[in-house]
Amino acid sequence: MRYSQTLIPTVKELPADAEILSHQLMIRSGMMRKLASGTYIYLPSGRRMILKIEQIIREEMNRTGAQEITMPVVQPMELWQRTGRDIDYGETLGKFIDRHGRGNVLSPTAEEGFTYLASCEIQSYKQLPMNLYQINTKYRDEFRPRFGALRSREFIMKDAYSFHATEDCLHKTYMDMYNAYCRVFTRCGLDYVIVQAETGEMGGTGSHQFTIPCDNGEDVIVYTADSSLAWNIEKAPVDPLPKQPPKETGPMTDLHTPNVGKIDEVCAFLKLKPQKMIKTIIFATKGIKTESLKNLGEKLTKHDGRSIASILLNSESPTKPYKLIAVLVRGDHEVNPEKMRVIVGDSVELAEEPEIIKLTGAAVGFAGPVGICDKADKVIIDHAVAAMAVGATGANKTDYHTVNVVPGRDFPLEGKNIAVADIRNAVDGDTYEGKKLLFKRGIEVGQVFKLGTKYSVKLEAKFSDVDGAIKPCLMGCYGIGVNRIIASAIETGNDADGMILPITIAPWEVIITTAAVSDDVTGAAEKIYKDLQAKGVEVLYDDRDLRAGVKFKDADLLGIPIRLTIGPKTLAEGKIELKLRREKDKKLIDLVAAADTAVALVQQLKDEIAKKL
Repeated sequence: MRYSQTLIPTVKELPADAEILSHQLMIRSGMMRKLASGTYIYLPSGRRMILKIEQIIREEMNRTGAQEITMPVVQPMELWQRTGRDIDYGETLGKFIDRHGRGNVLSPTAEEGFTYLASCEIQSYKQLPMNLYQINTKYRDEFRPRFGALRSREFIMKDAYSFHATEDCLHKTYMDMYNAYCRVFTRCGLDYVIVQAETGEMGGTGSHQFTIPCDNGEDVIVYTADSSLAWNIEKAPVDPLPKQPPKETGPMTDLHTPNVGKIDEVCAFLKLKPQKMIKTIIFATKGIKTESLKNLGEKLTKHDGRSIASILLNSESPTKPYKLIAVLVRGDHEVNPEKMRVIVGDSVELAEEPEIIKLTGAAVGFAGPVGICDKADKVIIDHAVAAMAVGATGANKTDYHTVNVVPGRDFPLEGKNIAVADIRNAVDGDTYEGKKLLFKRGIEVGQVFKLGTKYSVKLEAKFSDVDGAIKPCLMGCYGIGVNRIIASAIETGNDADGMILPITIAPWEVIITTAAVSDDVTGAAEKIYKDLQAKGVEVLYDDRDLRAGVKFKDADLLGIPIRLTIGPKTLAEGKIELKLRREKDKKLIDLVAAADTAVALVQQLKDEIAKKL
């Protein structure tokens, strides 16, 4: 391609709303442009990268025997209501009502659609295993889209879903996809780590996450000091802290703490360290409150001109009970929502203010465990709280906190609705099985799940077994974020001048730059350009009538792995300049062998990546 005929609008200035390097460089290099909050237009260079990544994914998926299909982005809301994920996804789920009054979802993922397809097409064990995939657009109505391609509302995702008759069959496909993912990320030139992960809203019995370590990653990787075990932060377990020896203390005392509901404010007021505080946080399952169910029933009875679909679409699902859960963690610890979801067996969110006031009798910020253990539907006490000798906590009275609170004396540590468990995020200083835990940040680029029968039971994807028994299909699920691969490659491959991209996913393999405009220089550049095209090299010819320095800056910004520069001085000696983007030094090569030298170097860079497979 000729630069002068290609839309590559590079800019010098840092974009005002770009917070991390990959976002900045994707805008500055002309790879993409913002259309609206969290949605981007991918321009030619960005689109070329997307297509190359998709092709790598497609080749590796096909290698496993997976079959490609295309699922509609718009899916019936009814399917999501049958699985309960209309509630699990909450406001993140993009939804609308069509002209016929039917509720629809803009697919954030496609378990429902693929399982519905399986329910229609699979009848016998002889059809299993079946593994289907797509590479398609997804939409999630993120509350705060940020970091460019890392947390956008619209993105490209490869998602695959497998269907099985037995656990052994599921495990084999799971490992086939696990290994395929290793090949995908290696071929994309990425160094990755694999961590054990929580299944989250996907559900299921097991999961591994593929993460690219980098400083700007949103995910936290937790690993043992000997590197034998690794998890994402949602999954990372911690050893219980040793029980503190009993401490002589007086009776509980309420202290007036006006307008200090936040933990740092309370600690400053009481002159206590956060580890001496007990935080009580009220959560709720995402079901429907009794009052809401009554109101919904009245709406459906009156049926005030709106369709039933529109009423249900804008109401909470009546299929799940609403429960209030009190969670106790130490003042210097944070609740881990995924660990809580596993313990509760349902998705949770922070309770609304009226519900907190009703449960505690106090304004938000003044909740405490004393007296509410028999009121909450469930109480989960972190091991670290149970290990405390004494602490301070909210008094369940607005503007008051209680000191001299002894766990086990002043509030129970056991009971029908009480659980002592690991409910917090791991922090520096924690151990697991006696091994010190270490931390680093990373970008999640892929995840594989064993879903079991969560979706097949609810959507009736069944098969007839060899003995004629009807059974639900066992399922696996496998996702890759295409846009995130681009962002990860940039976050881990860059310098002060721009991107340094792996040759397998760079928009072009070679860029030809002319350092002057003359018949000799242009003629030599044209010949090398045509020779490289004939040899199958992806080449960008910078034929613009601009200063050489401007062209060099754009070439570096674009991250193209190999640059050939043709100037009058070196050309007079029968030479041209060759530079690898990842290296500082340049070298001269013979003009007559320039195309062959570049072809060999392209292959060498590809071989370096292939050797890691």
